[in-house]
Amino acid sequence: MDREISKEERRKAQLKRIAIPASVFAAVCVAVVWIVIGMTPSVRESSLRFSTVEEGTLETVVSGSGRVVPAFEQTINSPIQSRIVEVYCREGDSVDAGTPLMLLDLQSANTSLQKLAGERRIKSYRNRQEDISASNDITNLEMEIKVKEMAVSRLAAVAENERKLDSIGSGTGEQVRQAELALNTGRLELAQLRKRLVNLRESNRAAEASRAVELSIVDENYGEMARTLEDARLKSPRKAVVTYIANEIGRQVAAGEKVAVVSDLSHFKVTGSVAESFSDKLFTGAPAIVRIGRTELRARVSNVTPQSKEGAIAFTVILDDDSNRKLRSGSSAEVYVMTDIKENVLRVGNGSYYSGPGSYNMWVMSADGTKLEKRAVQLGESSPDHVEVLSGLSPGEQAVISDMSQYKTNSTLKIKK
Repeated sequence: MDREISKEERRKAQLKRIAIPASVFAAVCVAVVWIVIGMTPSVRESSLRFSTVEEGTLETVVSGSGRVVPAFEQTINSPIQSRIVEVYCREGDSVDAGTPLMLLDLQSANTSLQKLAGERRIKSYRNRQEDISASNDITNLEMEIKVKEMAVSRLAAVAENERKLDSIGSGTGEQVRQAELALNTGRLELAQLRKRLVNLRESNRAAEASRAVELSIVDENYGEMARTLEDARLKSPRKAVVTYIANEIGRQVAAGEKVAVVSDLSHFKVTGSVAESFSDKLFTGAPAIVRIGRTELRARVSNVTPQSKEGAIAFTVILDDDSNRKLRSGSSAEVYVMTDIKENVLRVGNGSYYSGPGSYNMWVMSADGTKLEKRAVQLGESSPDHVEVLSGLSPGEQAVISDMSQYKTNSTLKIKK
């Protein structure tokens, strides 16, 4: 005989039917959570560089790439078209000022110099002859004037005597007129001779000045050729190291062609470049820092090129310690030119992540220190050690400043201690 199932028994049976699926669902959720946690990538804390976000002073800079070059480097060009006869040095040799580097074939230059020397002598002799001739002309004219002056004096005496004779009735008016006419004619001739003398002297001075200019031109040509010949002996201008030399004996070289380079490898400077957009922040005398590896050297901007090339402005900095042992010719360097000082700004450490003002995704340590969270931040100007934080970070937070590009697709990272 069937028995009616009580309400209590029906409730227990219903709970039993619900409990089994619920337990299975809970187990699945827990498994999923553990799988997700297990799939979250992790990073070892010791492999990261952290920086604490803080308030402080920021010396803003313009950063650029640079290269170490000798403080003194001179390219020696052949002053004439010639041929290499002998080479006295090799690359890497240390030389003193005046040390011969190579010998060029100077036969043609010597011939030209001797020809100019002959022209100088001929021109000098010719000028001397013309000076003597001009002096004789002036002397002859001066003597002629003296003779004429004596003749005029005699005519004046004759005219005076005729006037006296005429006054006492012993002479005639016709004789007086003739005597006065001769006197006036003589005076005019004397004035003409004196004018000729003035003109002759001025003409001689002009001719002498012209001859002097012509001789000076010949002297300049001779001096220039003599200097060219001396330069063609190709000597070192100072104590230095030969960093390049054309050592092919017998090779023809053109006038102006580079044949040697000497450099002072005991003192250095740095040539750098920055983006053209920073040109208004570069100026001569601006303080700068040159970083080579972990070594920082104080410097100052000594020269800024007025024109850009391929979107960059070139400049040169002079180092306070230009003989530091870390300096090697041709090695690369980071150059930071100081532009401003900002007080009480929020800042974070500079690192490889920073490439200029703008938006960044930075990794920040969570409050419990167990994970890193990716966060969008806005960064401003920088110094060699710090970057200005405009938004996205708060004082006291720990931000990663090492390279995290391999995790760019992740949003969180676990931290392994």
